[in-house]
Amino acid sequence: MSRALEFASTVRHDGHGGLADDLATVDGLAAWARVDANEELRLRVVELRWAVRSLFAHAVDAGERIDTPHLMPLDEALRVVNAAAAQVPRAARLEWEEPLRLRYVDSATEGERLLADLATSAIEFLVSGERAELRACPAPRCIRYFVKAHPQQQWCKPSCGNRARVSRHYRKTR
Repeated sequence: MSRALEFASTVRHDGHGGLADDLATVDGLAAWARVDANEELRLRVVELRWAVRSLFAHAVDAGERIDTPHLMPLDEALRVVNAAAAQVPRAARLEWEEPLRLRYVDSATEGERLLADLATSAIEFLVSGERAELRACPAPRCIRYFVKAHPQQQWCKPSCGNRARVSRHYRKTR
């Protein structure tokens, strides 16, 4: 799974009509991203995650889902993602040792690097060929995105396919 999809998947349906968020706490962010986190960074990462999910929803025309109230308009999502990606300007540095080495240096904090890395991953994913296979899972209550791996794939995982079939059967028999 690409880093962008992994990031977007840090929020999902909780099975009880709400959302489960892996980044709901500072500890959750620290565990997921393996960084020294604080509340300010967590809020910025969550905002970036909703911007990325908004771009994914726009790319696949996801329609109305449980996460729709959290999504941003396209222009705002683009602004958030591009601003995060631009936070870490880097400079090439030549090290004069044998063999000669190129090293990139920056003055960014660990949190700024995390935001820039996540935003850049989303940008690279959206401009790659994988975007054409990006799908929003159509299973009831699922809000995941996935890359369609084969022509018959309809759901993000088998349990979503089972849930969709059970739901369809229930509607037919009622």
